[in-house]
Amino acid sequence: MANTVSAKKRVRQTIKRTEIKKSRRSRIRTFIRKVEEAIEAKDPKVAAECLKAAQPEMMRGVTKGLFHKNTISRTISRLSSRVKAIAK
Repeated sequence: MANTVSAKKRVRQTIKRTEIKKSRRSRIRTFIRKVEEAIEAKDPKVAAECLKAAQPEMMRGVTKGLFHKNTISRTISRLSSRVKAIAK
């Protein structure tokens, strides 16, 4: 258990940051899920729109330190190729 004032403050800050990061991560996952649902429904127009909305959110997650850049880049690439495949 934290004994010093600075350690107690650190605990408070960690709890606050954890809540913020949790909500941001959940928001990004929701965007990804919407794209995947549109792909499953085989609706290329909706899937493309959802992907276009999801990309900036995902990259913002990278800048905020939620995800590694390569992880998000790989996810975007895979989603893009799947959207492209149903468009044909």
